[in-house]
Amino acid sequence: MAKKKATGSAPAINIGISEKDRAAIAEGLSKLLADTYTLYLTTHNFHWNVTGPMFNTLHTMFMTQYTELWTAVDPIAERIRSLGHHAPGSYAQFGALASVPDVPATPPKALAMVKILVDGHEAVARTARGIFPLADKAGDEPTADLLTQRLTVHEQTAWMLRSLLEE
Repeated sequence: MAKKKATGSAPAINIGISEKDRAAIAEGLSKLLADTYTLYLTTHNFHWNVTGPMFNTLHTMFMTQYTELWTAVDPIAERIRSLGHHAPGSYAQFGALASVPDVPATPPKALAMVKILVDGHEAVARTARGIFPLADKAGDEPTADLLTQRLTVHEQTAWMLRSLLEE
């Protein structure tokens, strides 16, 4: 039988991860969510505003990338909820949590967009990687699996974008 909280509202969470560890992991995942959402907005903005000789290639590539990022935010938020914490969901919260800078007010040139996105994907990868020690310590395999999936996407996308910058 599940333990009841002192308030009597919902059963206490008893998934084999302490509240302290769940809180630390949820905090890290909240930063990952903020970074992912911020990078999604930047990528979508660049999709709308790219110009120049590489327009068609970048317009299509950015659409593929922002669609993947949009799909990624829900599993991250739902993992935070599974750990018993609220997922951030406002621009103010994302702005406070994100390590990825907001999109420039004036759209940059196409190759500058690519460089900004390389930096963004690398930043998200660093955020994801920083959560691993918390997940490992707590034996939180679902979070570790989510992080592995996100790292694969961000590292591969950064590589592909970096390739466009080579001469």
